[in-house]
Amino acid sequence: MFDTQLVLLDEDYRRIAAVCDRLGRDANSKGIYVVDKSGQLVCESGELQNLDSTSLASLTAGCIAATGGLAKIVGEEEFPSHFHQGARDNLHITLVGDRMILMVIFDERSSLGLVRLRVKKAGAELAKIFEEVKKKSEQDGPYAGSPFAEITDDDIDNLFSD
Repeated sequence: MFDTQLVLLDEDYRRIAAVCDRLGRDANSKGIYVVDKSGQLVCESGELQNLDSTSLASLTAGCIAATGGLAKIVGEEEFPSHFHQGARDNLHITLVGDRMILMVIFDERSSLGLVRLRVKKAGAELAKIFEEVKKKSEQDGPYAGSPFAEITDDDIDNLFSD
């Protein structure tokens, strides 16, 4: 699906989490989620507890894929943002870069206008971070800079041999 495997180092994750935490405060949201288009949860922030974030991530990616199909049928490349209004909670979903999804869950303490305004800034920050991560991954290989960089196939074979 994607050319390069993204490997998030702790420093990258902390930068992403800081943007999400700030967005949550600035938008008066209940929860912020960053999800890969493949359905992997990358980061979550906010007050939502006891929420099945794994299912949320998978369904969010599925929603983006389904509406991408709808977009193509009507002649659009994709729909970069989505809004779902509920009785208590609302969802604002937007694409970040070419492979990430940013979801904001908010209630009556906030407004769609405020969320859109704050998401625009946070989305640009996240896109920049993910672009830097992608460049590092492409430049250095999938595990460069990680503890797995020095492990070879022979090391793994030796570990499991008798």
